Amino acid sequence: MAASVSDSLDSLRQLLAAGVPAGRSDEDSIRRQWWAALATLQEDFLLPLQPLQGVWLASPLPALYEPALLAQLQGWVWAPEELGDLFTQAAPLLPSSRAASAPPPREALGGFSRLPLEEGDGSDPLLLVITPQLQVAMTLAGPPQARQLAVRFDPSTLSAALNLLAGRLQRSAPHQGRQLREALQGLGPLQSDGQLAEAFWPRLAERLASMAPSVTLQPLVHRSDGQEAKPGPSSELALLEALTHEVRTPLATIRTLIRSLLRRADLSELVRQRLQQIDGECSEQIDRFGLIFHAAELQRQPGPEPAQRLARTDLAQLLRQLEPLCRHQLERRGLLLELVMAADLPPVLSDPSRLETMLGGLIDRFSRGLPAGSCVVLSLQPAGSRLKLRLSGAGDPAFGSEPQAGERRSVGPVLSWNPGTGSLQLSRQATQRLFHSLGGRLTERSGNDLTVFFPVASG
Repeated sequence: MAASVSDSLDSLRQLLAAGVPAGRSDEDSIRRQWWAALATLQEDFLLPLQPLQGVWLASPLPALYEPALLAQLQGWVWAPEELGDLFTQAAPLLPSSRAASAPPPREALGGFSRLPLEEGDGSDPLLLVITPQLQVAMTLAGPPQARQLAVRFDPSTLSAALNLLAGRLQRSAPHQGRQLREALQGLGPLQSDGQLAEAFWPRLAERLASMAPSVTLQPLVHRSDGQEAKPGPSSELALLEALTHEVRTPLATIRTLIRSLLRRADLSELVRQRLQQIDGECSEQIDRFGLIFHAAELQRQPGPEPAQRLARTDLAQLLRQLEPLCRHQLERRGLLLELVMAADLPPVLSDPSRLETMLGGLIDRFSRGLPAGSCVVLSLQPAGSRLKLRLSGAGDPAFGSEPQAGERRSVGPVLSWNPGTGSLQLSRQATQRLFHSLGGRLTERSGNDLTVFFPVASG
């Protein structure tokens, strides 16, 4: 069913972005801004308003994740039909705000009412929150490489946004439209604080400054106007992205809280070590999911890959910077790391902003099948007009076994699974495509020998 142009969610995004200066962000940076804005709104502005009542509307995934807010606010979420199985009573994504003695209706599971996306709605994230003390709408908009975060507090824009959504519900789900009107009427007179915007943006800037670059939320569904979602790999990827939202967002929240605790001076050394360990585990898993969904983005692109934006990159220096972190991560699994590099190596052509995370993910992927006591040998040597980065594994005789690659089974278009170890990894094809997007060429002769060739930068 096609949405009316006047009440499509994409029309709402255009309304919210009207008058906002054009953006200059790429997809990775705008997703970091979106996550930081969500965290800032919930932690710094909504949670202090206790007790709290109000409504929230979001697309294409539940944007709110704080349990206290989900329990108090009434929500509506426009989500893709491919994700219908996620919104079942048997396994809700989010805690329900309704009493256990009163089972929620079929359309209101998981703490919010689910509504279907329609053709022309778009896939950029969108959130509208209305409470008596605070009203805000936020979305992402803009073309590639000119993305923007729009956050609106002004009553005229918010009133127009609510009118658009009310008209949408009246057309497509009259019962839900009545519930929204009743919920808004129950809030009574709304107070609009003209200082909210002045307070919000500095808080957002502080949070962005403290965030790790890997904290991103990738788009849920990529669907151009006039195209319907097709079953198959794209649906699987949409499902994986929804699950990633449910995993990475709380992990990022936990990491933020951990880092705030680590700033305290009264922690015992044991407590500090445990907190640092939790921080490392959260970062490692967030980075793994980031790689999986960057691989999914590449997999979804039809035809040839877009032109690569490569720059001179000091790969040797990058490996030296990564060495302490990788060594620490490997030691947690009883593995050793040996770094071998030739002297005076030239720079290569790559994307330095993503190469660091990709190298860390490659080491993690390679080491997952190694038994405790093994040594991961990471070497960087010249090879004609390229630099050769090689990962090899050597078993420790004291442990009585050599590293074994183990059987790998395909799980969808970008993942593989080792039944013997329970390890879920990027598939070989997905890993090769990732490195190709970074200017490299990966070869894998066996499970214990990986080589990546990078072109040497001229001049």
